[in-house]
Amino acid sequence: MTDKRIQESCDETCSGTEANLRLIQEKLISELAAVHMADLFKALGDPTRIKIIHTLLQSELCVHDLTQVLDMGQSAVSHQLRLLRNLRIVKRRKVGKTVYYSLDDDHVEQIFVQTLQHLKHD
Repeated sequence: MTDKRIQESCDETCSGTEANLRLIQEKLISELAAVHMADLFKALGDPTRIKIIHTLLQSELCVHDLTQVLDMGQSAVSHQLRLLRNLRIVKRRKVGKTVYYSLDDDHVEQIFVQTLQHLKHD
């Protein structure tokens, strides 16, 4: 079997002049930002966390209420909430002994809603 390698140079002159490529490279996302973004998308890659986010999109809820809505154990819900909180996807608010969870900010909601809209167009 012959090993066919992809050419690393263009056959024709392409639009990527060296000056243009340098400008693009200067604007390239930093390694740290890329890692944080990948972590965010990894968190969104879990169906349980998606259900938690979708639930909190509708209303701020305490852990007990989330366990009821999602039909899950308190330990499992708390574990997922901790991960989501560490990534600043959800935030918590304590009233006495009760802790209420909600989405961290409008950006999280926008990411979620736009993703749902994207899926509905397929």
